[in-house]
Amino acid sequence: MRTEILPLFRRTLRDSVPALLGWGTGLAGVCLLYLPLYPTMGGGAQLQQMIESMPEEMISALGFQNLSTGAGYVQSTVLGLLGFVLLSIAVIGWGTAAVAGEEERGALELTLAHAVTRTQVILEGALALFTRLAILCTLLLVILLILNGPSQLGLQTSAIFAGVTALGGLGLLIGLASLAAGALVRSRTVALLSGTAVAGIGYMFNALGNQSVDLQWLHALSPYRWAYGEAPLSNGFDAGGLTLLYLSSAALILIAVAGLRRRDVGN
Repeated sequence: MRTEILPLFRRTLRDSVPALLGWGTGLAGVCLLYLPLYPTMGGGAQLQQMIESMPEEMISALGFQNLSTGAGYVQSTVLGLLGFVLLSIAVIGWGTAAVAGEEERGALELTLAHAVTRTQVILEGALALFTRLAILCTLLLVILLILNGPSQLGLQTSAIFAGVTALGGLGLLIGLASLAAGALVRSRTVALLSGTAVAGIGYMFNALGNQSVDLQWLHALSPYRWAYGEAPLSNGFDAGGLTLLYLSSAALILIAVAGLRRRDVGN
């Protein structure tokens, strides 16, 4: 009898091809729509004028302090906003479908009845999520490298790698929050809300922390801040922030394994 290697992972990737094409097209569209506009704005001169006309609180909340620079422009339009939103939606959907979605449609019980362990469900689900996220981040990386020169962004290659790695770590944490929630409770809604909360509250805590010295403690609780607090597109890799993101992701995998192993599936 032939044993298939990583059957859940392989099936998930095979079924995800149309979605990956869609999300990849969306990411490419955002980059092609926004990044070539940078030189038409006087290399940031018009953007600087726009920033000076905005309320200081709005600038801080949106993180537009460095919008007039190439790194600040890419951060504000792609990595920190539209790219972040698109990837968050994708990974929340994948994380939710990995366990909660499978259970609600009755497929998880059938999978476990075929000599597949619960630990295997979580690990292969997490691996599939990571792989799809890595594919999209690689696509984004290539697009940024290609457009960096023509769009006069002035980004260093290592900084582009650092920025995309930070976005990938943030996306992984968000997706695994949905996966872990689905492993802990039999509810697709809870899984969706968990990933959405990590993304939304993380962004909100970062914005509030930017508003006042008294609220800066919120930065420590914001995964969004862990990813972008040290401006990776300007300063390169932030070991501390990346460590927080990936250790938290590893912890969520352990929580998901423990959660799914302790409860009845399908009840």
